[in-house]
Amino acid sequence: MTHIDAGAELDPGDPGEPVAPTPMPSRATGLTRAEVAERVARGEVNDVPVRSSRSVTEIVRANVFTRFNAIIGVLWVIMLCVAPIQDSLFGFVILANTGIGIIQEWRAKQTLDSLAVIGEARPTVRRDGNAVAVPTSEIVLGDLIEIGPGDKIVVDGTCAEADGLEIDESLLTGEADPVVKQPGDEVMSGSFVVAGGGAFTATKVGREAYAAQLAEEASRFTLVHSELRSGISTILKYVQWMMIPTALGLIISQLVVKDNDLKDSIARTVGGIVPMVPEGLVLLTSVAFAIGVIRLGRQQCLVQELPAIEGLARVDTVCLDKTGTLTEGGMDVHELRLLGESDGESESDEAYVRKVLGALGESDPRPNASLQAIIDAYPDSEDWRCTEALPFSSARKYSGAAFSEGNGTGSAWLLGAPDVLLPADDPALAATEELNLRGLRVLLLARAPEGLEGPGVVESAEPTALVVLEQRLRPDAGDTLRYFAEQDVRAKVISGDNAVSVGAVAATLGLEGQTVDARALPKDPEELADALDDGTVFGRVTPQQKRDMVGALQAHGHTVAMTGDGVNDVLALKDADIGVSMGSGSEATRAVAQIVLLNNSFATLPSVVAEGRRVIGNITRVATLFLVKTVYSVILALLVVCFQVEYPFLPRHLTLLSTLTIGVPAFFLALAPNKERARPNFVRRVMRYAIPGGAVAGVATFVMYLIARHYYAGSGALAAETSSATLTLFLISMWVLAIIARPYTWWRVGLVAAMAFGFLLVLVVPWLQEFFALRLVGSVMPWTAVGVAGVAACALEFVWRWVGRRFPA
Repeated sequence: MTHIDAGAELDPGDPGEPVAPTPMPSRATGLTRAEVAERVARGEVNDVPVRSSRSVTEIVRANVFTRFNAIIGVLWVIMLCVAPIQDSLFGFVILANTGIGIIQEWRAKQTLDSLAVIGEARPTVRRDGNAVAVPTSEIVLGDLIEIGPGDKIVVDGTCAEADGLEIDESLLTGEADPVVKQPGDEVMSGSFVVAGGGAFTATKVGREAYAAQLAEEASRFTLVHSELRSGISTILKYVQWMMIPTALGLIISQLVVKDNDLKDSIARTVGGIVPMVPEGLVLLTSVAFAIGVIRLGRQQCLVQELPAIEGLARVDTVCLDKTGTLTEGGMDVHELRLLGESDGESESDEAYVRKVLGALGESDPRPNASLQAIIDAYPDSEDWRCTEALPFSSARKYSGAAFSEGNGTGSAWLLGAPDVLLPADDPALAATEELNLRGLRVLLLARAPEGLEGPGVVESAEPTALVVLEQRLRPDAGDTLRYFAEQDVRAKVISGDNAVSVGAVAATLGLEGQTVDARALPKDPEELADALDDGTVFGRVTPQQKRDMVGALQAHGHTVAMTGDGVNDVLALKDADIGVSMGSGSEATRAVAQIVLLNNSFATLPSVVAEGRRVIGNITRVATLFLVKTVYSVILALLVVCFQVEYPFLPRHLTLLSTLTIGVPAFFLALAPNKERARPNFVRRVMRYAIPGGAVAGVATFVMYLIARHYYAGSGALAAETSSATLTLFLISMWVLAIIARPYTWWRVGLVAAMAFGFLLVLVVPWLQEFFALRLVGSVMPWTAVGVAGVAACALEFVWRWVGRRFPA
């Protein structure tokens, strides 16, 4: 047996060097039930609430206490005091809309919370000598917590046991290289295990833990930091500044300059101010996002940050990790190919090699998918005893173990990537290449005559056998890749496996393009970005390279999504615009990803993209509707001030118009299917139509109002003047709705027709005429209103087409 010095040191700054194996001390039993109960009674519990959503109180506050709700609320109270109830309908509409927003977001909260419980990490703690999984919130001070590859450190502590333990603290320190931990070393919450295993004692729990606030914030429901919402906020800011002077001028005009009845003047002043407020736009955006969460939740997709729905819809490049994304987690041993001459009970004898592989599988308490396939194929030999172990590391690309074989002899073995363990001219690499071309994964079993540590481990390795593994392709991966290709989203496969093997798997799934070995990639960011533009499949990629690749693509202006399930994907997931983790992935990947596919199905991603496109495309549509109303309201108010006339409408008229041409249609349009690719510059795309459309509507309506005033002059028929203006504005608004509703489908045509029928009912039913104060007098002015609206509709069509050509999105 080769002697291995267990006390050897390792420079943690060199991830390519093997970690000095550490003999495990005698197993500690952890806390007893009585000790746990005592600590719970003292409040020494990890009680930091990890929320996936806002609380009910926050939901109510966010939907009720808004700037525009305050404006509308004050105006509503005024109208309740000075005018009939029908002039206060706008206040009840706001109450209904706010209630709908609260209910929908509360439903989204329930969906998120239930999914978060499914995906919640349950650390393994040792109590009374038994390993039990408990929720993170039930960890107490002094608990002994077992950890292995992929586990996130959930509380601060001190390392108690270490078996080749390497911890990545990059999320805390920014240092990418893993840190080797020995008993007595400090471990910090927010870091995660990349190799080896062990246990640590919790020394700080709850809000005292270093990264507790970060962990809570990372999984909190949010409605901010998206182009859509920030764009709407920008629009509302400009609307507010435009509204203030206009409203002041209107108030002065109606109350001071015009010698009218006070109550009527107040009613018409409020009627001019209320439609300037696009209050439903923010609400409808929240509802659309919330319903998106509910829809995706039904497909077992946890959206940890709400704007991720929008973000994935804007993605133009998807970086895919092969294992767990294109292939299923499990593998099968396809073939065992011996190297060298067979000589009885020697290293090249198949029976002996099977024993070695069985022992290697037993030596790792947390085997990865490759090692699990070996465990399933080759049972452990009971007379072999593992004396030291070197856990697998994605940076190293191999693992190892030393054994006492039960007959007085000992040996040390390595298992890993052939192109890492073999020299470039070794003939076994040719066989490996041929197998990789068939899409098979190949591991090399090699004897380590110099043990598991030291600088010459790889150079002295003696190749013994090739273990050929067959990967299980996900049946839905090919269809998903085709979907991305059809949507003009580029797919890049980035894997730590052999490039040729990964390329063969990608080709099997229909993904064509250049295959590149990442070890030959340039380090310069600009050159790396050029190489990424040219290549499609990249193999032998280190974790740091994955991160660099994401950064290089972003530097070239790409919006990047990254999928993965292993600890080697964490850095790239964190830096990508959108991180997508599989539900069966490590705790660390689930913690940093914005989207978690709890059903582990790559095929769910098109649904997320489609949901994002539905939200963005539809909100862009309805935002134009809302802002056309704001623009024509401001223009009408300015014209009223300039011409010193009564405001044309009472609040009840604009409530009717807003409900039929904006409120009800916008709700249905916002939830309709929409596969249009998300495009940037939301504010510009909305305002380029809203400003000219609102200007046409405002000017045409005011012209008709002046014509009607002149026609009915001296008759005192203010209701007739208002009715003619209302008819004009309704017809123009309906034409705007008809434009927004394109391309037409049966239900869109039915929606527009239903709104027109609703207005017709008001005009022909006597009690509705009286309720809304709408009465068309004679036939000249009503037909004139239709003619003015027709001219305005032609102008709208011209403006819409000209703007589309002059200012393309």
